Amino acid sequence: MKETYTCILIDDEPNAIGLLDASLKELFSEIEVKATCTDWASAMKTLRSTPFDIVFLDISMPGKNGIDLLKLMPTLESEVIFVTAHHEYAIEAFKLSACGYILKPIEDAELVQAVNKAIEHVNNKRLAQQLKNGAAAASPSIIGIPNNKGVDYVKAEDIFYFEAVNKCTKVVSRHAEILSSYNIGRFKEAVEGLGFFQVHRSFIVNMHHIRRYVSSGDIVMDNSKEIPVSRYAKDEFLKQFSIVSNVRINIDDMKR
Repeated sequence: MKETYTCILIDDEPNAIGLLDASLKELFSEIEVKATCTDWASAMKTLRSTPFDIVFLDISMPGKNGIDLLKLMPTLESEVIFVTAHHEYAIEAFKLSACGYILKPIEDAELVQAVNKAIEHVNNKRLAQQLKNGAAAASPSIIGIPNNKGVDYVKAEDIFYFEAVNKCTKVVSRHAEILSSYNIGRFKEAVEGLGFFQVHRSFIVNMHHIRRYVSSGDIVMDNSKEIPVSRYAKDEFLKQFSIVSNVRINIDDMKR
């Protein structure tokens, strides 16, 4: 089943909401607009009562602006994308952990980049929650790996990582390296909930086979392979790694 992502559009201009809604429907079949608000008070009430994966937030609104609204909700877990005509608030927005900052009029390329980043963050948080809830299977799970010789079956716990190689995927395990005809997205679905994490668009790693995290931004696997962690995935990776390893990690220190 394809993942879906709920969102809310907050802007004091109904026309701006309509344009953004239309763009999201055209570009993202997986995005569901569940609510819209045209003032900060109703927006705050809705955000407090309903969880959303992504919040699209205007800055200039009567009463309190979007920055003020976000400051009033420090525990908000949604990914926030500011959509505004004002460029001067960008630094403050990112200090508040905004996922994106798009200037009006909205360009499709900028919208796609911001939403894809938000989706990546949401996916990583969902996987981290699965691990926290003990979703990883207690009994060995078997992963089928199609290749030019047929299909090899490998225990998920024996797999170190998946690496995208053009449109194929190299599967590296304790016992072998197999080049599969599946793309890496197919394997991401296959190992969902089994303790794997996509640290980079080209790599999905088994969190239980990480030997070391290097503060420069790489991880070292049990087979000594060094794998980069993308800057977009870094925070969620460190949070999840601390859950799996039962070691509390100071994320701010690891960023230095």
